[in-house]
Amino acid sequence: MKYKVIRTDTADTLIRKIVLYVAQNFGSEIALKKLEELEKSINSLESNPYLGEEPRYPVLRRQGYKILILEKDIVFYKVDEDKKIVTIYAVVDQRQDYLSILRGM
Repeated sequence: MKYKVIRTDTADTLIRKIVLYVAQNFGSEIALKKLEELEKSINSLESNPYLGEEPRYPVLRRQGYKILILEKDIVFYKVDEDKKIVTIYAVVDQRQDYLSILRGM
């Protein structure tokens, strides 16, 4: 059964920031490719919501987050098994202090 993938406003904002950064530094063609890769990876959770793994920080594990590690980015999400929904909470660059970003949500 397919799951519905939804994104929070925070996740959309963070994706936009990533794409804008890539566009400013590497050009719009590469930024569009980056956006397509992110969308494809996120949408893959529709059919395989447990594709990601457990986060290394215990506080995130206790809160029920799963992470999908991409090249330089990490997608933070939770699976609602009862409603068959995958909620994307954040997409951040691995080199950022993502624990602080998630605490601020």
